[in-house]
Amino acid sequence: MSSFIRKEMLHILRDRRTLLVVLVIPLMLIMLFGFTVSTDVNNIKVMVCAPHRSYAVAQAVNRMTASRYFEFKGFVDAGDIDQSLRTGKAAAVVVFADDYDVSGKYQLLLDGADVNTARTSQAYLQSVLSTGNVAVKQSGIQTHMLFNPQMKSSFNFVPGIMGMIFLLICAMMTSISIVKEKETGTMEVLLVSPVKPIYIIVSKMIPYLLLSFIDLVIILVLAYFVLDVPLAGGVGNVVLVSVLYLVLALALGMMVSNVVESQVAALLISAMVMIMPVIFFSGLLFPTENIPWALRWISYVVPPRWYIDAMRKLMIEGVDLKGVLLEVGVLLAETVVLMTAAVKKFNDRLE
Repeated sequence: MSSFIRKEMLHILRDRRTLLVVLVIPLMLIMLFGFTVSTDVNNIKVMVCAPHRSYAVAQAVNRMTASRYFEFKGFVDAGDIDQSLRTGKAAAVVVFADDYDVSGKYQLLLDGADVNTARTSQAYLQSVLSTGNVAVKQSGIQTHMLFNPQMKSSFNFVPGIMGMIFLLICAMMTSISIVKEKETGTMEVLLVSPVKPIYIIVSKMIPYLLLSFIDLVIILVLAYFVLDVPLAGGVGNVVLVSVLYLVLALALGMMVSNVVESQVAALLISAMVMIMPVIFFSGLLFPTENIPWALRWISYVVPPRWYIDAMRKLMIEGVDLKGVLLEVGVLLAETVVLMTAAVKKFNDRLE
């Protein structure tokens, strides 16, 4: 078995394209998504309509101008509000009541052409205006954002991108390993060797597992030191669950490689076909709760859904392994199923 592992490792090290895909592309993706993909809304153009520009109104305006989310565009008369929103001079207008000093009442008028931006702007404005609001102080209501008080998008995207990268890269690389043996004609040597099929499959997975582990370490370092994503649940727990997910992704790639007959077909299945379920059914971009009931069952069998949930709990919420037992159990069960299927398919080829 060790000779098979050594042979596969030498093949990988000699193939610079494989090393490029396995080591460089994941790092580029994590940096790209971590810095450029963001749901944050900055520089929201805000105008204020205040019949009485009292001290409380001035304080509220100062809080808006001090926030990086807003760009204060001045005061506006009530009759010009509609025109300001239509022309894009303002994306939001805050209308303070005459008795704002006492009641703390205000009205938000937002440009709803972009629904997501409007909702985000509303949440930001309500958060800023509630600070120091007389009515809020009197009622004793206080709001705290747990786990991600600065509302950084990287906290949400980094665990999701990890789930996508590891599945696609690991599955793609291992899916072509056995197919390459078929195309080069060396599969016959493997078939007649006295080594058991499970050992052949494991020996092909181990080199890619080592390379994927290097990716994992580098990605966690970048996430923590560059993107400021916490590892609140402990590095050991994050690594342990991630290694299980890496094995699952490698087993999936081995299953694909046993089914198809060409490297092109293996790449199409592992890269193109898998990416759609990962994006739409894993919770990477959209909450799984928003998926219609008729399709939600698909998300239950998509491995990244469970890994991403586990990473968000471990990295952001700071839970321990007891808090992700369900996710780990599902990943473990899927790993066993995929490994068994890969070995059985290889056995069928032997027969």
